[in-house]
Amino acid sequence: MKVRSFGGILVFAVAIGFASAAVAEDGGAKSVDAAWVKAMKANDLDAIVACYASDGVMWFPGAPEARGTAAIRAVYAGYLAEFTVSDAVLLNASYATSGDVSGAWGDYILTLAPKKGGAPEVLKGRFTSVSKKAGGKWAYVADQASATPPPPPPPAAK
Repeated sequence: MKVRSFGGILVFAVAIGFASAAVAEDGGAKSVDAAWVKAMKANDLDAIVACYASDGVMWFPGAPEARGTAAIRAVYAGYLAEFTVSDAVLLNASYATSGDVSGAWGDYILTLAPKKGGAPEVLKGRFTSVSKKAGGKWAYVADQASATPPPPPPPAAK
């Protein structure tokens, strides 16, 4: 899988053996994001997948939709087979929670070290996620990331 296909993690993101405890907190999408970041930095596939509801869906730049635990696990497993996550950061994050539904949006930066060697790659982009509380635990039900668009071309000289 190419990094550009995986693009933005997200969202997601995001995280989780410890994550089960973190996601169980009553912190809405913010707690899921914290668990996802921790799991990503630990390169812990089980913890990452635990951030998602069993019927959750995620979209990464240039990649097909991944719906459900098996599809989400497959995307992350392919990703972690090629790269070691050196760092995962969510910036400018905003959160809104109402009852058992919580949304998040902001920017992400992922630093990836190719397992076959070579210079680290830094992915930057934006994320949006929706989390839902079920059975006392918060989990992503929708997680979407996009790559930061290139800057606009300079204005034409007159």
